[in-house]
Amino acid sequence: MDTPLPLSRRKLLTLAAASVALPARAQTSSEILIGQTMPYSGPASSYGVIGRAEAAYFEKVNAEGGIAGHKLRFLSQDDGYSPPKTVEQTRRLVEQEKVAMIFGTFGTPTNAVIRKYLNAAKVPHLFPTGGADQWDDPKGAPWTFGWQPNYNTEMRIYAAFVLAERPQGKIGILYQNDDVGRDNLRGLRQGLGAAADRMIVKQVSYESTDATVDSQVISLRESGADVFFNAAAGKFAAQAIRRASDLGWKPLQIVSNYSSSVAAVLAPAGLDKSKGIVSTQFQKDPNDPHWRKDAGYLEWLAWMDKHYPQGDKTDIFNVYGYLSAQTLVEVLKLCGKDFSRENVRHAAESLQRVELPMLMPGITLNTSPTRHVPIRQLYLIRFDGASWQAFGDAKGGAA
Repeated sequence: MDTPLPLSRRKLLTLAAASVALPARAQTSSEILIGQTMPYSGPASSYGVIGRAEAAYFEKVNAEGGIAGHKLRFLSQDDGYSPPKTVEQTRRLVEQEKVAMIFGTFGTPTNAVIRKYLNAAKVPHLFPTGGADQWDDPKGAPWTFGWQPNYNTEMRIYAAFVLAERPQGKIGILYQNDDVGRDNLRGLRQGLGAAADRMIVKQVSYESTDATVDSQVISLRESGADVFFNAAAGKFAAQAIRRASDLGWKPLQIVSNYSSSVAAVLAPAGLDKSKGIVSTQFQKDPNDPHWRKDAGYLEWLAWMDKHYPQGDKTDIFNVYGYLSAQTLVEVLKLCGKDFSRENVRHAAESLQRVELPMLMPGITLNTSPTRHVPIRQLYLIRFDGASWQAFGDAKGGAA
């Protein structure tokens, strides 16, 4: 999600790609250096919990002996969700710290401005936090690997659901004015197909610097929409949920996966006001009683208690960070004892039906030289006022 900045995106891309490719330096010491930027401050700071969870998981790995006798050294820097800072810190991590890879950087605009630089420098750009289409471009960006299902896939799943549930529905969509928002809007229109022009009666955007989205929600209600695609992020999604309820507007509401956290979004909006909302998920919801005796959930809970006791057990971003860190560990295990950048990239292309404890049933990690996003399936979920409940089968690409 973009933050308006004094530098243009084109200038940032040029700045990020301006250096000569650096030699792929093997990690011959007793450490594997992992670089990252994360919004621990700024407008997207609620997502900083992901980086903290990843750090806690790497601490667990180190306590158990590391990977092939190598300890993981995780250098996670605060970029405040500011692309210029992301560029500056990423270059420092690569050129001065000599990290083996950049892992899990949060956000579309922040990853977009470093993608060309990392690919030119032949540095693995692994598992950006977010579902932009551009993270799965093996020919154009062979060193970049996405992680979660892309936003286009997600919106197509919602579109199919709405066509089945409300074929005569009137749709209003709220989205952030950036690449993520445009991915969402494009995916919705593609999913609706010929029905898009008839069904979409109002589309409104907001800027990440806006104070509220109250006026946008009022506009959507006044359009007569009875289906509300709430593609806002974080606090803006919470504001929209709360405002819609306060207005007495009760459409079929769909919230994007990245705003499905009970702790960060639904609780601030009001759990009672969130009841009935539909979203998607590929992770087990730690708030769902269904998983209380599940072996994967119990393993995650034990990790939280021992290695991350300060973490919020109701926040699904702590599941996200746990899973993304586990994915990187799986890649590193495939490296044997060769942690050169080239071998890390090769290993990232070699995940085959990897099962992780907090992925939803039937969802596994799979990559190849022509497939750079390991997770491609989602379940539809509905909030019952306390937790998310999955319904139907996994949808999307092949497992």
